[in-house]
Amino acid sequence: MSGLHLTIQVIIAAIVIFIISGRLIGSNVNLTKRVLSVVMSVSFTTFVFWYTYLRDNGTNVDSLVENVLNVATLLWFGSMLLISMLLYLFFELFDPIGLNENGERIKGKRNFFQRIATYWRQQKRLRQVLKIAMTNGITRTMNYVRNRDDERELALALRLTLEQCGGIFIKFGQVLSTRKELFSPVFIEELEKLQQNAPVLPNERVQNILKNNLKAPIHEIFSYFSEVPLAAASIGQVHKAVLRRTNEQVVVKLLRPEVKEIMRNDLSILVEFATWVSSKSTWAESLGFKELAVGFATALREEIDFNTEARNMMQVTNMMKKTSVKVHIPRVYTEFSNENLIVMDFIDGSSVTNASAIFDKLDIDRHEFAENLLYSLLDMLLVSGVFHADPHPGNIYVDRRSGIATLLDFGAVGRLAAPQQEGLKLFLVGISQNNASILFDGVTLLVENAHSVDRNDIEQAISQVLLKISYVDQIPTDELIYSIFSIVREFGLQFYPAVSVALRAIVTLDGTLRIIDPEFDIFQEAKNYSSDYVKSSFKRPFKEPMQVVERVEEELALLLPNLRRIPRRIDQLVKKVESGKIILHHDIFSDKANAKFVTELFSQFILLFVGITFGIISVSLLAISQFIHTAYAIYLNTAAYLGLFLCAILLVRLSIQAIRNMKKM
Repeated sequence: MSGLHLTIQVIIAAIVIFIISGRLIGSNVNLTKRVLSVVMSVSFTTFVFWYTYLRDNGTNVDSLVENVLNVATLLWFGSMLLISMLLYLFFELFDPIGLNENGERIKGKRNFFQRIATYWRQQKRLRQVLKIAMTNGITRTMNYVRNRDDERELALALRLTLEQCGGIFIKFGQVLSTRKELFSPVFIEELEKLQQNAPVLPNERVQNILKNNLKAPIHEIFSYFSEVPLAAASIGQVHKAVLRRTNEQVVVKLLRPEVKEIMRNDLSILVEFATWVSSKSTWAESLGFKELAVGFATALREEIDFNTEARNMMQVTNMMKKTSVKVHIPRVYTEFSNENLIVMDFIDGSSVTNASAIFDKLDIDRHEFAENLLYSLLDMLLVSGVFHADPHPGNIYVDRRSGIATLLDFGAVGRLAAPQQEGLKLFLVGISQNNASILFDGVTLLVENAHSVDRNDIEQAISQVLLKISYVDQIPTDELIYSIFSIVREFGLQFYPAVSVALRAIVTLDGTLRIIDPEFDIFQEAKNYSSDYVKSSFKRPFKEPMQVVERVEEELALLLPNLRRIPRRIDQLVKKVESGKIILHHDIFSDKANAKFVTELFSQFILLFVGITFGIISVSLLAISQFIHTAYAIYLNTAAYLGLFLCAILLVRLSIQAIRNMKKM
C-alpha cells in the first residue's frame, strides 16, 4: 500500500505545484505547456528525491505528508516548483507562436511537437543550403568585391548556389535577374541563366483539382476542357476550356497542389539564407539582400492565393474604366474561382515578342501602341496607385482581332501611397528635364528618413549621373535607375518597398517597350504624359462643370457646421484667456495604453528589484555564516537558501513575462 500512498501523495503534490506555478507565472498561460512542465518536473524531482534520500534513509513513504516540515521534503517541493517554472520558460522560449493583445495564443497554429519536427526539418535544410553556399565560395567572394572581375566571380557563385538549392531559390534568382536597377550587368547576365523547367501535371491530378475546387461537376460547368495545358509554370498551370452555359472561351489557371507546402518549408529558409549572406557582407547589407528576400516571400505568398489575383484584376479593371487609355484586362468569372483556381477570358493573340505578324496585318503603329502601354502603367502608378508589378513581354499580349494590348498575370501587384505617387512624378520629370533639383525633390519623397541627408551632397551626386546621360539619343533606363539606387545606398537611405517595386516595373516595361519600338524613349514620353495630365487636370472643371459643382457642394456641406462653431469657440477661448483659465496639460496616463505600459513596466521593475535584493541579501548571509560556528549558522543558511529560492522564482517569472511581451509585439 506504501507505493499507492506515495503515488497519491505525488499526484497531490503535482496538483499543488500546478496551481502555485500557474499563479506565479501569470495569467493566460498555455495549459499544454503548463501540464507538460509540471509532469516532467514532478517525475524528475520525485525520482531524484527517492534515489538520493528515501532509498538510503529507509524513510516510510506513507509519512511524507506528516513530515512535510522535513528539510529534504521541503527541498523536494521547492525543486518541483522551480524546475516546473524553468521548463515552462524553456517551452515559451522555443515556441514561435505569437500572442494577441490579451496575451492569448493566436489560434490556428500547429501543436508543439509538430513545430519541433518542422523546426528540425528546417534546420536540416538550412544547413544543406549553407553548405552549398560555402562550397561555391559565396563568403570568400563577397569579401573581395572590388571590381568587375570580382563581381563576376561572386555572381557565378550566387547563381550556382541558387541553382543547386533548386525550387524557390531558382525562382528568387529569376526575380533578381529583373532587378536591373539594383544589380550590375555582370549579375544580370549570370542570373538570367537560371532556368526552372516545371513538369506538366498529369491529367488525373488536374481532374482532382477541378473536382475539389468547382462547386459542380466538371461537365456541368465546361462543355470542353483541354487536357493539354497552354502553359505550365512553377506555381500553376493553364488550360483552355469552354463554358457550357454561355459557350464562351475561357482559360482555367490551376494552382499546383504541392506549391503551398513547398512555400511553407522553403520561404523561411530563403529568408534565413539571405539574412546569413547580409551578415557576412557589407555589399549584401547595403544592397538590401535580406529585404529583397523578405519582399519576394511576401509577394509569393500573395501570388499563390488566386483570390488575391482575381481581386487585383477587378480592381485594375475598374480603375482603367476611368481613363482614356485603351488596354484590356481579362474578365474574371468569380462564381467559378477560388484560392486554388481562377477562370478568366481566353485571349486570342500573341505576346508582344511574337506579335510582328499581328502588327503588320492590322497596320498597328508600334510607337502609338508602346505609348498607350506606357500611359496605362503611368495611370496605374501616378493616378490610382495600384499597378501591374511585372510587365515583362510574356505578360503583355496583342489581341489578334482588335490589336488592343492585354495585360495578364496580376499575381504581382504593387501599391503606391499618395506621397510616393507625387515623388515618382517629380522623379520622372527630373530625369526628362535633366534637372537634379527636381530629381532630388522626387527622391526625398520616395525614400525613408530623407530629412537626415544633406541636399547639396545628394544633388551633386545626382548631377554627376545626369551628366553621363546628357546629349544621348536614348536614356539607358536600367543603367540610370541603377545609378540612382547606388546613390541612395551610398547616403544610407533606402527606397520604400513599394517604390522599389514601381521602379522595377518601369525598368521591366522599358525593356518590353524597346521590343515593340526600339526607338522608344520612356522618359521623354513620361514628360509628355505629365504635361498632358496637368493640362487635363486644369481643363476638367470646364469639361465637367456639374461634377465640379457637386463636389464643391459636398465639401461645403462638411465644412459649414465647423465654420458656424468657429465664432463661438473663439469667444470662449478669449474669455478663458482673460480669466487666466488656459492651462496646458499633458498626461501620459490619460491614454489607457500608455498607462497600462507604464504600470506593467513599473511592476516588473519592482519585481526585478525585489528579486535582486533577495539574491544579494542571501549571498551575504551565506558569506556571513562561514564565519559563525554556532547553531545560528544553520538559521542563517536556511534563510539564505530560502532567499535564493525566492530570487530564482521572481527572475524566472520576469523572464517568462518578457518573452510573452516580445511575442505580443
